[in-house]
Amino acid sequence: METALATSNSGKWAGGKSPFNVSYGKLMMWYFLLSDSFTFGAFLISYGTIRFSQNVWVDHNAVFNAFPLMGDANLPLTFVSVMTFILIFSSVTMVLAVHEGHKMNQKGVEKWLLLTIIGGLAFLGCQAWEWTHLIMAEHNVLVNGVIEQWGTTTAHNPWGPHVMHNGEMVSTPGPVAFGGYFYGITGFHGFHVSIGVALNILMYIQTKQGVFQRRGHYEMVEKIGLYWHFVDLVWVFVFLCFYLI
Repeated sequence: METALATSNSGKWAGGKSPFNVSYGKLMMWYFLLSDSFTFGAFLISYGTIRFSQNVWVDHNAVFNAFPLMGDANLPLTFVSVMTFILIFSSVTMVLAVHEGHKMNQKGVEKWLLLTIIGGLAFLGCQAWEWTHLIMAEHNVLVNGVIEQWGTTTAHNPWGPHVMHNGEMVSTPGPVAFGGYFYGITGFHGFHVSIGVALNILMYIQTKQGVFQRRGHYEMVEKIGLYWHFVDLVWVFVFLCFYLI
């Protein structure tokens, strides 16, 4: 009887085997990601409700057609496609870091974590450029019979229907909700990416110091990997809602 009790208390949960066959830390990470997915889902559903309640919306091919150092070249969705590739590639490097951790290969974990960090920073840099370009670029907008110069902000949307004014084709104000939702949701996602980069930097430092090697496992890297894959997956839905639909 005593032997049976000792055996049952030796499990990770000290009360028996985990019902989900994962460690407590992994289970809590999954719970967090599930709750966070509800938050993103609510934001995107709210955006979709407003988007399809409007008779007119922005032309994505016109709004997102710029590319760094390319001047006035018309390259619809090219830059955001590069951003998406960078983030997806960083998810691949995260997988490889976790894989090397399973093999207890410290140098391999360091290499792939470093590439993941670089990918995350590159994505954030691209997002910063995109925001700056949208805010600072000036567009002719006809407001109450007067031409004004507008950037794309939470208060101004210069991407409304075009009309002729004094022989010139100019835009009229578009739905103001676009800017608020775009900067709010992409900014919220960017905040998650920033947290992921910070956590990966911490994992890199601890890996470099041999912390996980002494523990005998790299489960912490795997848990951060789950978070990073979640961030990448959410971007797929953000990309779909804002840049394609």
